[in-house]
Amino acid sequence: MKKVLGVSLGSSTRDHKVVVEVLGEKIEIERRGTDGDVKKMMQIFQENDGKVDIFSLGGTDLYLYSGPQGKRYTIKESEKIIRAIKKTPIVDGTGIKYVLEKSVVKYIDTQTDIPLKGKKALVTITVDRFGMAEGLIEAGCEMTFGDLIFCLNIPIPLHSFRSIEIFARLLLPILIYVPIKYLYPTGEKQEKSNLKYVKYFQDADIIAGDYLGISQYMPEDMEGKIIITNTITSSNVEDLKKRGVSYLITTTPEFEGRSFGTNVFQATLVAISGKSPEELQPEDYLKLIEKTGFKPRIEKLNRAKI
Repeated sequence: MKKVLGVSLGSSTRDHKVVVEVLGEKIEIERRGTDGDVKKMMQIFQENDGKVDIFSLGGTDLYLYSGPQGKRYTIKESEKIIRAIKKTPIVDGTGIKYVLEKSVVKYIDTQTDIPLKGKKALVTITVDRFGMAEGLIEAGCEMTFGDLIFCLNIPIPLHSFRSIEIFARLLLPILIYVPIKYLYPTGEKQEKSNLKYVKYFQDADIIAGDYLGISQYMPEDMEGKIIITNTITSSNVEDLKKRGVSYLITTTPEFEGRSFGTNVFQATLVAISGKSPEELQPEDYLKLIEKTGFKPRIEKLNRAKI
């Protein structure tokens, strides 16, 4: 049995382990949170190095890009973390995120009756979700990009893809040196609510992005909203239903009530392939997804807003 271990800077309350059978082979998929403790994350990697087939890095990225075809930047603290690993390969989700999320939005637009054209879409942080943003633009959505708001706490919405690329080119060379805890919600921050930017949620029909980044800021009333995200637990689903969300769509499939992060999903696909991450290109992942029959999770939680 192959083993996938995702280690996250996120809350340990979201830990989960499943055993799934894919293409006739059993795979153990586990996610462990470290509550924002970088040293604990490195310790878990060291203790399991060489004992599992592949690691995934969660709660942060290793790489950020200045655009779909832009320059790749390495987050320095993430780079330091993975130096603890000597044997087991590791992925952070960026190897599939662009093609996966763009293909999921296309799937929604062409294979379901969920209307996207003309809807107002908010992407909370775009610099690690260019594929999702491009997919929504191509589907005819009116876009708001929240990078300045939700990443830098500057209440200025951006509305053009060009402005995001300029933002990325100017600020990523600086942001990669900032400690992870200031860039991403880690540990207890993931459980806290911040209603400072509620109006951006209220103005949108579609909210897209990392679930923990969404859940921090979303208001109690989410009637009729469409959420496109991942890393969802069963309790998150119940919460969204109570808030009135009409559709929940996760870019990664559901395994026993849990949709893991893109980093864990990429690691799972690598394990299935029997190859190293370096041997796989984005199109190889899409072929694997098609071969395995994995589909995005689409749940109608409440009646759609008329």
